[in-house]
Amino acid sequence: MPLVFGKILPLQRVCPQKGGLPFAIMADIARLEEVARQVRRDALRMVNAVASGHPGGALGVANYLAALYFNVLNHKPKPFRMAGDGEDLFFLSAGHLSAAWYSVLARAGYFDVGELATFRRLGSRLQGHPSPHEGLPGVRIASGSLGQGLSVAVGAALGKRLRGDRALVYSLHGDGEMQEGQIWEAAMFAAARKVDNLIATVDCNNAQIDGPVEEVVSLGSLRQKFEAFGWQVVEANGDDMGALLAGLTQAKERLGAAKPVVLLMQTHMGHGVSYMEGDYRWHGKPPSDEQLATALQEIGETSLGDF
Repeated sequence: MPLVFGKILPLQRVCPQKGGLPFAIMADIARLEEVARQVRRDALRMVNAVASGHPGGALGVANYLAALYFNVLNHKPKPFRMAGDGEDLFFLSAGHLSAAWYSVLARAGYFDVGELATFRRLGSRLQGHPSPHEGLPGVRIASGSLGQGLSVAVGAALGKRLRGDRALVYSLHGDGEMQEGQIWEAAMFAAARKVDNLIATVDCNNAQIDGPVEEVVSLGSLRQKFEAFGWQVVEANGDDMGALLAGLTQAKERLGAAKPVVLLMQTHMGHGVSYMEGDYRWHGKPPSDEQLATALQEIGETSLGDF
């Protein structure tokens, strides 16, 4: 059954009570954290079953995808409409994070959760890198060739503006992807055209397939780069659900000011599994059966249940 959660209040507008946030806010955060844990379980089991995939980054963005689809996005899983008129759109530019995205789409009701068991198998709609050719609900572009997703998101945002559609566009990128030149062409164009209905998020985990990002091709200060390109910048700890929701809320509140917004989300590759966390070698390395068992024990079971 698809999950349905209520919208939480913007965190920075809530007056903290003694002992922290109000109980209702804490309860909503706890439910989102449970979804994220289940997404991590799903992603690891999917990758392990076929001994192929990208588990590290999928674990790191589980919080973001859970928060997006169960709290932030205005979207309609069924019937899925490719054009998405009147709905917020999401584009996964870093297509290798597909295992986490497929899990969230299924848990949000786009398709049956049982289909997760077909991940990366011949004839499956859940290919290693998403493609609309497969007809999987929720997927609007092919991704995996890094650097292209921001251009698509900017185009979709401009299209919505031209049609008078007040819905928003979101995209997710890796920090290693910031080494691609097309990212900065799109960033320059978005600022020049005052695209202010777009929130691009960069998963800043300092890990790519060849090693730490700072050692492969150092990015310097992404904040300063985006600001120099005319963007508004928000930063948030993506490993902390409350902090991430606050960052997403702040990013949304900055829209409509004739500037695009980027959320620099600090995460750790492999978050939630001790032997994976912060280790770039888990970018594209599937866990063995024994490693999977250890990881699932660390993550813990959820009330949602495995597929």
